[in-house]
Amino acid sequence: MRPGRDGAPSIRDVAAAAGVSYQTVSRVLNDSPKVSPETRRLVLDAIDRLDYRPNRAARALGLGRAHAVTVLTANTMLYGYASTLQGVEEAARLLGLSVGVRVVESDRPVDVRQAVAYVSDPSAGSVVVIAFDSAGAQVFRELPTDVPAVAATEAGGLAGSDRTMIFLDERQAAADATRHLLSLGHRTVHHVAIPSETGKSARETGWREALDEAGAPVPAVRQAGWDPLSAYRGGQQLARDRAVTAVLCGNDDTALAVRRALYEAGRDVPGDVSLVGFDDVPGAAYWTPALTTVRMDFNALGRACLAAVIGGTAVPLAAPSLIFRESTAPPRSSS
Repeated sequence: MRPGRDGAPSIRDVAAAAGVSYQTVSRVLNDSPKVSPETRRLVLDAIDRLDYRPNRAARALGLGRAHAVTVLTANTMLYGYASTLQGVEEAARLLGLSVGVRVVESDRPVDVRQAVAYVSDPSAGSVVVIAFDSAGAQVFRELPTDVPAVAATEAGGLAGSDRTMIFLDERQAAADATRHLLSLGHRTVHHVAIPSETGKSARETGWREALDEAGAPVPAVRQAGWDPLSAYRGGQQLARDRAVTAVLCGNDDTALAVRRALYEAGRDVPGDVSLVGFDDVPGAAYWTPALTTVRMDFNALGRACLAAVIGGTAVPLAAPSLIFRESTAPPRSSS
């Protein structure tokens, strides 16, 4: 038996060992239903004996991009990113598509170029970019036009790109959450913001619009990072100000850190300060007090991105909704 040119067994070697044509081996590798169970077993046994590893690029050329999808993301741990990724994976699995994940290290040009080069290979398949941050946004902008790609973004999409972008209306949801706090009698609402690719997130925009609409004072934004420590420090600053009675947080992790700072300062939630989060992470209902928060269906966002990049299908997304729990109440002065 003659190995391939690099010393590794080739698809024709596998075919000879199994006593079938190389086209049949290709059908087995591509999970074609046109192969009998007996023949499939012969081929798989030959693959095991020869330790055959399909050539990634060659297989992609035969399959086409539609048989795989790669998710580009700067984070796989934060709830919004992870849930969007999960949605892509679940939808792809139902269609029999393989899913790969490529983490973009940062928005530095070298990291962006490496990510773009990776998915420019046809073996990467179609591409979903989770572009909630500057790294993902920059990669999406620089993808070659022949790479089929869709981005999950902040509300409003990304400036500088006319490609397909899908998002949840977090701007409207933030405005609704702010109006809820104002309706309870709070004079204004403070905001601890998460990072944004644009410099001012849709959540911050919605918060500001609701305050302006009500003629309420617009406090300075406390800018936090993705890490709880920066949100905790912002919470410490707010806790020292006894005029603060309501806070809208950029996400639930931020709310948890702010809640800790308020607790350490002896400020009760919701007695002294009402607190609203964003995203509705699975544990939010079990905090003490249970967190009022905006429910964001990131899983559906991921599924919608997969449908769009594979079939160009537009999937309607439910609007984010405010979930009322125990962490909001009228200010004590109005009781």
